[in-house]
Amino acid sequence: MRRRVTPVRAGAAAAALVLGGAGLLLGAAAGTAQAAEVSFATHCVPPAGVADPVDGTTKVEITAPATAKVGDTVDITWKFVQAASKNPDIIDLPANSVQPSGTLKAAGAQSADIALQGPRENPAIPKGGDMVLSDMTGTLKLTSPGEVTLTPDGYKVNAFGTDTVCTPSATVPKAATIEVTGSGSSGSPTPTGTGSASPSASVSPSDSPSQSASPSPSVSSSDGTGSGQTDFTGKEVQVPYACKTPIGDKNATSPVQINAKKNGGSFDLTVQFNGSVMDSPADIPADSVKPSMEVVLGGADKGTVHVEGPTNSAPIKSGDPIEIPDLTGTYKPGASGTSTLSPGVLTVNALGTTTTCTPTKSEVSLTLDTSEQASGASGGSSTSGGSAGGSSGGGLAETGDSSNGAVKALGLVAGTAILLGGAVFTFMPRKRTR
Repeated sequence: MRRRVTPVRAGAAAAALVLGGAGLLLGAAAGTAQAAEVSFATHCVPPAGVADPVDGTTKVEITAPATAKVGDTVDITWKFVQAASKNPDIIDLPANSVQPSGTLKAAGAQSADIALQGPRENPAIPKGGDMVLSDMTGTLKLTSPGEVTLTPDGYKVNAFGTDTVCTPSATVPKAATIEVTGSGSSGSPTPTGTGSASPSASVSPSDSPSQSASPSPSVSSSDGTGSGQTDFTGKEVQVPYACKTPIGDKNATSPVQINAKKNGGSFDLTVQFNGSVMDSPADIPADSVKPSMEVVLGGADKGTVHVEGPTNSAPIKSGDPIEIPDLTGTYKPGASGTSTLSPGVLTVNALGTTTTCTPTKSEVSLTLDTSEQASGASGGSSTSGGSAGGSSGGGLAETGDSSNGAVKALGLVAGTAILLGGAVFTFMPRKRTR
């Protein structure tokens, strides 16, 4: 059984009872919708390099049934009366380009994190303007009789494939209470409702991007003869990059993980970017985007290992997600002992341009016990077939006639934030030639 309720707006003809410090309780009959407004101090973190963190006040109205029964699935609405941060003075946000998601904490008779999400619906928001966010909705299945309280938690704001993450910086007052009647097991947790994952994960304007626990780096027990462990899972490390783009220098931080599988005396490497994906700012043809990396060896071994991913096999339409594929290559050890592998220089070739990102801090993702192989990597490099992907140096390349609107190497959209597997590259606007 689902109860769908619609928030009653302030100023409606229905009688309203003002509750001091708790907001508005609309509708007097038992079981009707209650809409309560609360305010809480909030710390918001924009994507790296976009703007400084912001401390502000979030005001929200939470709507939920006043009463329900065990077994009911109730609908809950989170309405933004005021977001904690404004649109930075960088780019105008077009209509229907911003999407909020967040979490409500259920406590009392049952505990749960209720995931909520709103549609990507908003008016055009100018630089420096107030953020206008859509209502978020979610559901909660009631499992235990008693009083269930609802309290707002963190939320994130997604725009151009990047997130601003906002988290409460002080105690948040409860926003609504549901009196649950009927029988049921007390205190059983409920799954989160419909919506996106809790924003306490990543993000980018607050993007204190979500960070999941990472496995510890694996150390091989192999003696190099093929016995012992064969699969090795690396630790996810946050890699700060200094990026040279065709239109300027940018800084970015990306979560990277290096895994290995023993193959004879060598190791097949897989480098994963465990961050979010981006929405493409423009139509991108097939075979136009190709990433590669030089994995840095340390410890007993020295040199680098080239890994690369395939180009995009299909065209990517504007607004569709861009995902960075796994980068793969073969590591042939050049020394015996304990060798380390760390993310190195990342290169992204797209539409005839090259972006090169160099780590400003090195951190080991994987440690292996290695046995020296003929023509191994020590002191040099170990490559896996193929070139880095048709890169070309120089300035921002244009594809096609400059007067007919052909794609200008990701410079089409002013201020577009491009997220490639978690590394955020912000391309600032430039004037289009006529």
